Amino acid sequence: MASNFELSERSSPKTQRISPRAEKEEVDYMQRAQWLRAALLGANDGLVTVASLMMGVGSIKEDVKAMLLVGFAGLVAGACSMAIGEFVSVCTQRDIETAQMKRAIETKTSLSAIDEQDEEEKKERLPNPGQAALASALAFSVGAAMPLLAAVFIENHKVRMAVVAIVATLALLVFGVTGAVLGKTSVFKSSVRVVIGGWMAMALTFGLTKFIGSEAMQI
Repeated sequence: MASNFELSERSSPKTQRISPRAEKEEVDYMQRAQWLRAALLGANDGLVTVASLMMGVGSIKEDVKAMLLVGFAGLVAGACSMAIGEFVSVCTQRDIETAQMKRAIETKTSLSAIDEQDEEEKKERLPNPGQAALASALAFSVGAAMPLLAAVFIENHKVRMAVVAIVATLALLVFGVTGAVLGKTSVFKSSVRVVIGGWMAMALTFGLTKFIGSEAMQI
C-alpha cells in the first residue's frame, strides 16, 4: 500500500514540475524576441535601403564613386535614424508597461511572496531601449555594408549592378533563415516573406530614384 501511495504521489499533477531547463528555454526565447526583432529589422532596412539607392543611382550615372558615396551616406544616415527611432519606440513601450505594472500593484492591498516574485520577473522582462537601439544600428550597418562591399571591387558597370542585386537577394534569404532558426519559426515562411518584401521595397525605391534622377537631369 505504501508503495502504491508513493507511486501515485509521484505521478500526481501537483507534484509534477517543469524542469529548470524548460523554464530557462522559454524565458530565453521571450527575451531573445526583443533584440532579434530589432536586429532583423535593422539588417533588412540597411540592405534594402543602400542596395536600392546604389542601383537607382547606377541606372542614371555609370560612376562607381557616385554609387559608393550614395551608399555610404545611406549607411550613416540610416544607422543613426534606426538607433534613435528604436530607442524612442522602446522607451515608450517600457514606460507604458511600467505604468501598467504600477497600476496593478496599487489595486492590491498587500503583496504575497509569490506576487513580489512575479513583479520582479516582469521587471526583468521589460524591453531594454539601449540594447534595442544598439542592435538595430549595428544590424543596419551590417546589412548596408553588404552591397557596398560587393560593388567596390568591380569595375564593369553592368556586372556591378548585377552583383549588387544578387548579393541583396542572397542576404535577404540569409536574414530570413537566421530569424526563423533563432526564433524557432517556419524557415520557409520567414524566408519567402523577407525576400519578397525586400524586393518590393527595393523595386519601389529603385523606380522612384531613377525617375527623380532622370527628371532632374533634364532640367
